[in-house]
Amino acid sequence: MKKRFSEIKRSDIFTHVTNITYLPKWGVLLIDLLLALIAYMISYLISYNIAGARIQDGVMPIWQQAGILMVLQALAFWVFHTYSGILRFSTFVDASKVVFAVFTAGLVPAIFNGAFRFVTNQSILLNSVLYTYIFVCTVLLVCWRVAIKLSFEYMSHHGPGTLPVMIYGTQSAGLAIAKMLSSNMDSQYRPVGFIADADDNVSHELLGLKVYVKDENTPKLLEAKEVHDIIVSPMKMQQITPAKDLAIFLDNDIRILTTPYFSDFRDDENEEMSKKIGSIESIKVEDLLERPVIHINTDNVHQVITDKVVMVTGAAGSIGSEIVRQVSKYQPRLIVLAEIAESPLHDMSLDLSKEFPKQPYARVITDVRNKGMLREVFEEYHPQIIFHAAAYKHVPLMEEYPTQAILANVLGTKNVADLAVEFKVERFVMISTDKAVNPTNVMGASKRIAEIYVQSLFRKLSKQAAESKDQVPVTKFITTRFGNVLGSNGSVVPFFKKQIAAGGPVTVTHPDIIRYFMTIPEASCLVLEASTLGQGGEIFCFDMGEPVKIADLAKNMIRLAGFRPGKDIKIVYTGLRPGEKLYEELLNQKEYTLPTANEKIMVANVRENDYDTMAKLIDELITSAQKGLTFPSVKLMKQIVPEFQSRNSIYEQLDK
Repeated sequence: MKKRFSEIKRSDIFTHVTNITYLPKWGVLLIDLLLALIAYMISYLISYNIAGARIQDGVMPIWQQAGILMVLQALAFWVFHTYSGILRFSTFVDASKVVFAVFTAGLVPAIFNGAFRFVTNQSILLNSVLYTYIFVCTVLLVCWRVAIKLSFEYMSHHGPGTLPVMIYGTQSAGLAIAKMLSSNMDSQYRPVGFIADADDNVSHELLGLKVYVKDENTPKLLEAKEVHDIIVSPMKMQQITPAKDLAIFLDNDIRILTTPYFSDFRDDENEEMSKKIGSIESIKVEDLLERPVIHINTDNVHQVITDKVVMVTGAAGSIGSEIVRQVSKYQPRLIVLAEIAESPLHDMSLDLSKEFPKQPYARVITDVRNKGMLREVFEEYHPQIIFHAAAYKHVPLMEEYPTQAILANVLGTKNVADLAVEFKVERFVMISTDKAVNPTNVMGASKRIAEIYVQSLFRKLSKQAAESKDQVPVTKFITTRFGNVLGSNGSVVPFFKKQIAAGGPVTVTHPDIIRYFMTIPEASCLVLEASTLGQGGEIFCFDMGEPVKIADLAKNMIRLAGFRPGKDIKIVYTGLRPGEKLYEELLNQKEYTLPTANEKIMVANVRENDYDTMAKLIDELITSAQKGLTFPSVKLMKQIVPEFQSRNSIYEQLDK
């Protein structure tokens, strides 16, 4: 019987009812008046038969009393606009209007009747009927609205296409989500309960929904209730460790959804809240990172950047563009957007004009490999702060084209650094990578050589300044080193998303490969902080948190997309790519770190290199790359970076 009833609920028998928009105002008014008339008749019968009221001399006939009361009631409805709202969206405010309208219509004739009796010692109305009418009419009108509201809620949430969900989190945001889902006619989700952690102090029931404690039996409970989606409030996301606390859902193929940040709903904001509820979506893989919110010293950043000319190379790239946005918050005099890719630069400049309409920008199409082009930029804008993010970063491609990696990452950095010294730039911040530590590929080695150049250059300049009597300020060269950035152009996350959207398979190079991950805003935020901490020559390493297995990342992304890994979408292991290693390091084995004022940023104490020796080798390397000499160039890279040991690469023969 229960099964048959469930089938009827899921059928389209009542679908047309939920598609009705709303009754016109005059329709609501007529129904309210009809109910008021019925309430009067009931009140008269109650007063006559139960209260013992008798028709007295001079009392108007019942039909005249009813007529007067209905006219007064209609006027009261008009005064309080009880008919102007949509019944299925009735709220406490609407109920209050009904109560005031009925009390007004009942008490006015009662007061008039009392005054008439005081003057003439006669009554023309029955006060007992009026008082009873106030109660009966209020109950009928309120119940009529509640019945309409509940009927629409039930039909819309139990009709075809609605999905049962549970709310993970019982604080105000979780309650607000459940409340809006229950009252929103357009929502496809129907809350059937709450899930709380064992240490949450909550009752057994909230908003009429049962509260279940999360434990090892939770997956069976969800399966029994046919729940395949969990909604986590933003407040709850901040209170938990997502990768750990949501694992029980992810491992059992439960899709995890979240909402925008809002903590409370007001009953008179149905339309706006409907839009918010409509934006319920799966949590992002970034949300699963076990990382607390990063705080930086904004005062220091203000002192360094405000009213300065800031230049960002690779400005339209993933990191570069976020650095531009972060810098824009600190009112620099001008931001020079140096980029070689015209379309991304054009698109980015359009976005910036909307996000920061008052911030001046200069768009520059230039190539860091061309020193002449760069010189024109320096001569025109005279940058005071430089964030050097322009680089080639893809390991397999650079393994195929090592000379291009050298020209972009080594020559490009050298050109910008040399011009920074020539034009007396205050700070030069270079964006490096964890792949520069014990590099196993050309890309990582090229970034390590760039690090060596700017470090040794700073040391030489500092030594010269110390020996010179003229205390000329020296450009502070600062290097920042971090791991993979989630969502950056060409990174694993957008690559997996495309594969999942295509139905799979998702390709992972090795089941045991791990990587450190950081979000783009996190990385850019720490770059700004490091730029203020550095006094020159430092390599700053960021706290990347716990390493993530790429296979687990792929599985979680498949689950977050609503699929089952290995069943709906397969994972295929393709083998390590040229130059790729199973794990990345943030420090060389011979290096160690020192703390800074920000616990998320450490200073790597690396070996020192002589500038004259390195500059000569680097010039030789650049010349070799410009001639297109592949193997000789890689051999020179290994000479400059002795720890560079190729893996899964044709250049392994050079290590022998």
